[in-house]
Amino acid sequence: MRRVIATEPLIRETFAPFGDVLEVTGPPDVIINQGMCGRYHDKAHLDFPSGRLGISLFDAKPRALPYTLDMMERHPLGCQSFIPMTHESFLVIVAPDDAGKPGAPRAFLTKKGQAVNYHRNVWHGVLTPLSEPGLFAVIDRIGEGNNLEEHWFEEPYVIQ
Repeated sequence: MRRVIATEPLIRETFAPFGDVLEVTGPPDVIINQGMCGRYHDKAHLDFPSGRLGISLFDAKPRALPYTLDMMERHPLGCQSFIPMTHESFLVIVAPDDAGKPGAPRAFLTKKGQAVNYHRNVWHGVLTPLSEPGLFAVIDRIGEGNNLEEHWFEEPYVIQ
């Protein structure tokens, strides 16, 4: 029997238990740069109890739907943000914790211009662009300690 997950749109309210949706909506918080730039201020809760904030660039190979989800990961020592450097949508997969392993996964499709910040210790799928280029800025914790846990499913899920 196949375990199938249907994708849903990435909406701030439905994604809130897992992290922050970063996007430009509504009027800016403040206008800067001689009136030529709207600033949408402080859109993610960055949580690093130790270590420091790092910005890395990831160049991921695109995947396709249907997508086989066989592994999820989480970062117990800090949050992680995926910010696309193009206006292409990507697949976001998250799951609640169920006694130290991922519970029932949920899959979201971003709109162009959306990014995500996974809260600390939230189970999530790997970076999954659906088109080229898969170039992302990634903000996460740099420091001592093991900040990666992986869980491999005995029976994978299929995301459509």
